[in-house]
Amino acid sequence: MDPLDVLTNLDKVIPYYQAIFSADEQRVIGYEVLGRIQLKDDIESLGEFFHDENIPDEYRIEVDDFILHNAIDEFLELKEPQLLLFINRDANLLMLDHGESFLQALLNKQEKGLHLDQIVLEITEHNFRGDIEQLYHLLLYYRTYGIKVAIDNIGKASSNLDRIGLLTPDILKIDLHPLRLTSPLQSYYDVLYSISLLARKIGATLLYEDIEVNFQLQYAWKNGGRYYQGFFLNKPQRKFINNDDQKDRLKFEFQTYINSEKKKLETLYHFTESFNQRVQQILLKIGKQYHHYQQLLEQLSSELDDCSFRIYICDEDGFQQSVNIFKNKNWEIQPQYYLNNWSWRPYFLANIMRMRFDQKGFLSDVYSDIETGELIRTFSYPLNQAHYLFIDLSYDYLYEEEGLL
Repeated sequence: MDPLDVLTNLDKVIPYYQAIFSADEQRVIGYEVLGRIQLKDDIESLGEFFHDENIPDEYRIEVDDFILHNAIDEFLELKEPQLLLFINRDANLLMLDHGESFLQALLNKQEKGLHLDQIVLEITEHNFRGDIEQLYHLLLYYRTYGIKVAIDNIGKASSNLDRIGLLTPDILKIDLHPLRLTSPLQSYYDVLYSISLLARKIGATLLYEDIEVNFQLQYAWKNGGRYYQGFFLNKPQRKFINNDDQKDRLKFEFQTYINSEKKKLETLYHFTESFNQRVQQILLKIGKQYHHYQQLLEQLSSELDDCSFRIYICDEDGFQQSVNIFKNKNWEIQPQYYLNNWSWRPYFLANIMRMRFDQKGFLSDVYSDIETGELIRTFSYPLNQAHYLFIDLSYDYLYEEEGLL
């Protein structure tokens, strides 16, 4: 798009609005403002215009401010102070005057009834080339006026979690477009999990965007998403919609997800109880017919050949009290793991305490095995008062069992 076509047709530039929905109320909680231009009979996005750094800064700022002015005026006509207005800004352009012109534009609208705590400023962290400390202080200054901050496009490009943590945004917008790929890499899911942990740590709300199909909405619901946005729920349009436009649909979808998740949790519970009994019976069968733990592991590997690929024993401090017995076509001994310490692993000590007090085994979440790279689960079992048995269940076995992956 020729930048002059935009600048000479400012009267044709219009704001479009894409609704954002909440999980807790299943209704619209706000709108993201998107720039459009009407040329002849076509409505075209201004996304390329705003992202083209070859276009002079002052041109992009002028169009941005024009859209902002009109969007806020139309937003105020709703007379709904509980709704939020999400406004995109290039952080590099914002810092040219240390954010003063943007803030002044908002302050001018207060006279018309705008509450600044209705404004959510969206920036993309990984595009920012300036001093992150200065940006942090600007955002901190904005917050004194009640303005909220959202970090956009997390998951789409390389994002620095340290920088995001420093900016302490109110909202993290996670892009779910990669989920539409045939088979997203496990690392993508791991990154999203890390982002969800960061959000919890800094007290940020997760907003999942680019939701285009049902399974993306289900993923967002299951993975801590409070807010949702995307074509599956609402396409950008010129007018605002009824706040309860998707309420019945969202309630139906959520109930479907709830039923599915409860069924899966019930399956996991019954599997854990059954596998716990299986291990108990195997240990009773073996009895004291071993002189050292390697013999015990060899007998266990024979009994658990259909499901396990690694078995070992640790004490309550995480020090391995046995070798590994590992299945690589045939079972083999790995003596190098004897006395290795695994207490650094997340939840290891918490899980030891759980076994000590419950005196029963339990099943871990699905995770990627460091050595094989495959998705596995570990069944942990209290062998005696001091030592604990760890049985790694293979991906092939989990795949065959309903609800374990």
